[in-house]
Amino acid sequence: MGVSGPIRVVVAKPGLDGHDRGAKVIARALRDAGMEVIYTGLHQTPEQIVGTAIQEDADAIGLSILSGAHNTLFAKVLELLQERDAQDIKVFGGGIIPEADIAPLKRLGVAEIFTPGTPTSDVVAWVQANVRQLAA
Repeated sequence: MGVSGPIRVVVAKPGLDGHDRGAKVIARALRDAGMEVIYTGLHQTPEQIVGTAIQEDADAIGLSILSGAHNTLFAKVLELLQERDAQDIKVFGGGIIPEADIAPLKRLGVAEIFTPGTPTSDVVAWVQANVRQLAA
């Protein structure tokens, strides 16, 4: 992955969830903060998401999951990143994720989880601090 230029983030809506307002809000906040954002649209498979992230030379993948399938979908994305030797792409996410599922997801390798009501500025600050610094 390249280390120059703006942070590149793939924002994705995996699975059958058809509600993408939150993903679009996060995509816009990241873009307004100077990052390059690739929004994949609705109903993406983990394979499509990982393929896009690798093809786009992304630094991170942000998954928005409201469907309740977060355990399965995060695990599959992480598994595919490992299979494709792309574990350097950080995975973070948000949506309707029960508090009890957050720690196990982090143990699995999800870098951060943002729940409803998180200010967009907190997501932007986390990405800037934890993905990589913007090139000077």
